[in-house]
Amino acid sequence: MKLTDFYYDLPKELIAQHPAEPRDHARLMLYDRQTGAVEHKYFYDLVDELHEGDVLVFNDSRVIPARLHGKRTPTGGKVEVLLLTPVGDDRWEVLVKPGKKALPGTVIEFPEGLTGTVEDRTDFGGRIIKFAYEGDFDAIIDKIGEMPLPPYIHEKMEDPDEYQTVYANERGSAAAPTAGLHFTEELLQKIRDKGVEEVFVTLHVGLGTFRPVEEENIEDHQMHSEFYSITPEAAATINKAKAEGRRVIAVGTTSIRTLESAGTTGTLQAGSGWTNIFIYPGFTFHIVDALVTNFHLPESTLLMLISALSTREKILKAYEIAVQEKYRFFSFGDAMFIH
Repeated sequence: MKLTDFYYDLPKELIAQHPAEPRDHARLMLYDRQTGAVEHKYFYDLVDELHEGDVLVFNDSRVIPARLHGKRTPTGGKVEVLLLTPVGDDRWEVLVKPGKKALPGTVIEFPEGLTGTVEDRTDFGGRIIKFAYEGDFDAIIDKIGEMPLPPYIHEKMEDPDEYQTVYANERGSAAAPTAGLHFTEELLQKIRDKGVEEVFVTLHVGLGTFRPVEEENIEDHQMHSEFYSITPEAAATINKAKAEGRRVIAVGTTSIRTLESAGTTGTLQAGSGWTNIFIYPGFTFHIVDALVTNFHLPESTLLMLISALSTREKILKAYEIAVQEKYRFFSFGDAMFIH
């Protein structure tokens, strides 16, 4: 399959700069993955589309203020560092701008007495930095870091919680699992009251989720590994639902990647590890029956993933309708329920 097979034309004015207010008042496209039929609703209508016994699976990863601003020593040149993944012993895999100046041995000074030394390059154009500090690293990051908004959001975010789900719990993501941003506490309670079970898994969103595809043959694209965790209780709930023929509905592409990474036998395995699963048309789903998701970038791995749930042609037709109907796109945009 070619990268250009997943291109669509998106007017810039449809890229959402702010979330809907309230969160659950975003629009919701209902999409039948077998027929391609489309209906137009609002996100708070999702409760009407769920059935008693359904299992909704959420990614409870919490975004850290991963964007740090520092200066190279001794020149004082400005450097921006994006924390991606901890690799042990106060070392992190990061992205650095400007990368050309971040050679191994470079020392970067940040506020609050934090310093970082570039140790190595990574296969994906990043760096390994070892940090030195006094006190608690998380507390320092919370003080000096900024929320790592995607580059297509140009307006300043006044409230950092706008970029967290209401159920965010496990620190570690460099980007929000954005499908979950639409849920409010009130909507979650209505869903529980209907008899829908909720399960939380964790996948810390890193480079794998948002790194662009550069190869023309998409099969040649190598996903970057991201850390996930599934508790025995979560696995048991999902396996019971599968055995009883009840729907397992992933909230977001990160949840789907977690479930399908640990469910290749058809039974979900509890545990934690690293996944570089790449889902594109032709993939066989073992766990997930339906998906709540946002509208994704052209030629992205996320668009390829949702195309695997239906067909590329039908998904692109739904996106064409979304553009005509002026749905809002990307992280703060509207949602689809693919069922």
